[in-house]
Amino acid sequence: MPSSSVILRSQYFVYFGILGLYLPYFNLYCYHLGFTGSQIGMLSGLRSAALVVFPFVWGALADRFRRRKSIYLLCNAMACVAWTGYLFTTDFGPMLVLAVVYGMFYAPLISFLEAYAMDLLGEDKKAYGHVRVWGSVSFILIVTALGHLIGRYGIGLIVPLILAGALLQTLFAIALPTAPSVRPPAIKGEAVRVNWPRAIVFLCCGFLMLVSHGTYYGFFSIHLENLGLPPIYIGIAWAVAVLSEIVVMINSNRLFARASFESVLLASFFVAALRWLLLAFFQSPAIILGSQILHAFSYGTFHMASILYMDRLTPGPAKTLGQAANNAITYGLGLMIGFMVNGALFDQWGVQNLFILSGILALVGGTLFRWHQRSLPDEKEAPAKPQ
Repeated sequence: MPSSSVILRSQYFVYFGILGLYLPYFNLYCYHLGFTGSQIGMLSGLRSAALVVFPFVWGALADRFRRRKSIYLLCNAMACVAWTGYLFTTDFGPMLVLAVVYGMFYAPLISFLEAYAMDLLGEDKKAYGHVRVWGSVSFILIVTALGHLIGRYGIGLIVPLILAGALLQTLFAIALPTAPSVRPPAIKGEAVRVNWPRAIVFLCCGFLMLVSHGTYYGFFSIHLENLGLPPIYIGIAWAVAVLSEIVVMINSNRLFARASFESVLLASFFVAALRWLLLAFFQSPAIILGSQILHAFSYGTFHMASILYMDRLTPGPAKTLGQAANNAITYGLGLMIGFMVNGALFDQWGVQNLFILSGILALVGGTLFRWHQRSLPDEKEAPAKPQ
């Protein structure tokens, strides 16, 4: 029987492999179907809207009834059923409905995985990147290979491939531990202490960070195609970004031994702003590829530090719900707003102005985070002593 660590790595590998199919190519697929920028933004936004509500619902149920594996398996299976609908329609109306239904069950998967990771890593949480990196490896393999396949067989190939990946993830999920080594519930009558000032401000800043990613995740591939670049280049561009992410993830222990979560988060905001402004003002294929290296910070370090930071701020009895809140406000609400705003403005503004707006949003998020951190007393990362 494979170890829990191997099983968890396999889940990250398949989950982000599916993301390597979806993120670079699904909106491009919709663009080839003749959908407008507003329609594409609405499809992506509604899927992200599910990340706002349903991680809380499923996470609360998992924590309340201690049925994490059962709910995780159910969501995986129902996501497969919902995605099957894309095999039978290319019309906007039915695809809009499918986006909502699929999102309901897809939404909690990553927060469940993050909660599993925090539990299984125990005291070695700063090695989180060593587990998460398997998702990045999968993403880079898929996105690179798919560039070749799309050039040969067409963009419609992604729909059955995503379904195949979802079925594989459901099968692998069966091997996850039924009862991971979670922390014991709080003692009856013990106050649950959440660092609300830091948590709320961080979620607001993370929200702005992910809104700033709306142009990239929603329209980067379309932008590259409109520049006359072939599918193989699009795949390589996404692969370079994730390769840079892998480098920081395999060095996560060193990174967090030298820098606090707050410092890493702050740097990530300002590097993200630089990245979006480079994409706004330069159309050279070489500069675009070079800017993709900054994904190591705008996503890689930001994602790792945000997971660990939220784990530190969230009380023990509600770890799944804490990670669900992080994903809901940032990757859910943030990307939903980012997709919809970009979709509404894409045809009128163009990608250059949208990337300028993205850069401004990342700067605002970083400035707010820095201001709030300076207004609070230093806080130890070690857990507080029992009263």
